[in-house]
Amino acid sequence: MTLSTPQKLVGITAAAGLLVALAGCGAAPDEAGGSAAPEAGSDFTPCLVSDEGGWNDRSFNQSAKEGMDRAAKELGVESIEVESTTENDYAPNLETLVSEGCDLIVAVGFKLAPATVASATANPDIDYAIIDDYADTDFDGKTDAPNIKPLVFNTAEAAYLGGYAAAAWSADAGVNKVGTFGGDKFNSVTVFMDGFQLGVEKYNEDKGANVGVVGWDITAQDGNFTGGFTANDTAKQVAQGILDQGVDVILPVGGPIYQSAAQAIREGNRDVVMLGVDSDLAVSAPDVADLTLVSIQKAIDVAVYDATVAAQSGDFSTDPYVGTLKNEGVKLSSFHDFESRLPAGLADELTALQEAIVAGDITVDSPNSP
Repeated sequence: MTLSTPQKLVGITAAAGLLVALAGCGAAPDEAGGSAAPEAGSDFTPCLVSDEGGWNDRSFNQSAKEGMDRAAKELGVESIEVESTTENDYAPNLETLVSEGCDLIVAVGFKLAPATVASATANPDIDYAIIDDYADTDFDGKTDAPNIKPLVFNTAEAAYLGGYAAAAWSADAGVNKVGTFGGDKFNSVTVFMDGFQLGVEKYNEDKGANVGVVGWDITAQDGNFTGGFTANDTAKQVAQGILDQGVDVILPVGGPIYQSAAQAIREGNRDVVMLGVDSDLAVSAPDVADLTLVSIQKAIDVAVYDATVAAQSGDFSTDPYVGTLKNEGVKLSSFHDFESRLPAGLADELTALQEAIVAGDITVDSPNSP
């Protein structure tokens, strides 16, 4: 399919993604992951628009695309996927998708909220979904258009486990200092940083340790940010500033900025590991697998898959989907090659913490949780 658009537009029925997790509010998906797919061959057209990070960000854009590709393949339909390269592309790209007759439009990322609200308001017969945002641009506590489904994630719960693991790793090495920085100061970024710090504090409480956190203060809600989500010199300088304070674990939160952190680690020849976000970074970016201790994941692909299947079958609901540890919308990845090097007992401690969070015995109290 060749189409004229402001940015790259692709019709696709790509192979399915492999991540299987529970998703959705209400009824659980089937054992294959997601709701049971209806019969293929409809004229349904699902559509997806990225934020400026693009499809190859090894993070949430890529994960969303994998979910859409999987749904399109199983439904036997052709999806349309538009890649944005700047914020100025959002509104024109959404307008293009409307003109192409999309039945469902999924916007990837909170930065698309204003443009998505405008598009959904002007096109009430189209189903919309947005990742990492409630599309509440007037901050009245309600989604601004009745045809938008928020797909949000309580990432603080999984980040809590990541922070605990980071603290254990640093304490075991005798360094006792970990760090984090973000792309920009938005809730879907700082929620990772909140959970990370709370997990470090839990480790200190349980072990009588004193592992410090550089780059974020949950009480002040302030820390280190690059000012964007691009892997560039600014991001590398921010990462370098965290590393220069003596941390041996670093959590970059913001899609491609992990590349800048990795570059700073390698150029400094430092014995430092990092945590991935959104996807399992050791798998999606194998070139940094040797640096990636573990990843704090969001099952974006499953949420997009489920929303797409529901829209095709006529069962689309605009009730918000909130990913949690309990419904496996967020989770900690495998430690991969670091598994054999973990501090003694850490794996069992993380399992116990997760079970306590799921049971409600531990509440991860982030002011940025959805």
